[in-house]
Amino acid sequence: MARILIIEDEPITRATLSSYLDAQGYEIFEAETADAAEKVLSETEIDLMLVDINLPGKDGLQITREQRVKSQMGIILVTGRDDEVDRIVGLEIGADDYVCKPFNRRELLARIKNLLRRTRDIRRLSRRVFQFGRFQFDVAARRLETTEGELINLTRAEFEVLDMLVAHAGVITSREALMARVTHRQYGTNPRTVDVLVRRLRSKLEDDPSDPRLITTVHGEGYVFTAPLR
Repeated sequence: MARILIIEDEPITRATLSSYLDAQGYEIFEAETADAAEKVLSETEIDLMLVDINLPGKDGLQITREQRVKSQMGIILVTGRDDEVDRIVGLEIGADDYVCKPFNRRELLARIKNLLRRTRDIRRLSRRVFQFGRFQFDVAARRLETTEGELINLTRAEFEVLDMLVAHAGVITSREALMARVTHRQYGTNPRTVDVLVRRLRSKLEDDPSDPRLITTVHGEGYVFTAPLR
């Protein structure tokens, strides 16, 4: 569920937006000032901000400038003024989109969906987060979990093997290459150790380890990760 922060000092507009987007299945956070927004951002990982430009104190442009340095979240500026200068400045300092009040809610929803899709792809590529089957594999965090949030414990060697196989999905990876990744040296270790690690991974990932669908053996050559990545 994507988390959206609405930064808007006008109570009715904020409540209307919050109610509408909540009904669309998003987790909504609200703030009427920059200080309140910064508190939310310090406590919660936000996926997208809707930022009113004309806030009391620190305005929406300044919030956008500061947050863009820290985060790849989606940022949509919202204002009651159709001011071309504000729009250009907002986009130049890092906003992804710009809407003027009054706005069509369905159009805004479409913009939010498109932006969330783009930022999700950017985050996945930058963090190397892969989804396959019922699993999500976050390489940077060294974390493998199910789509239901169940953590799958991996040893260091199991992580190294899975990382290499996923990174070369669809390509045969030899036992020797996998062993070099695990031991960080080319010689001195029995490559059959990789077979043991692959069996362990299959026991954790496959519905039927005896009939593997995610990690396939290519006899005489090595292994290939065959699951579609999302």
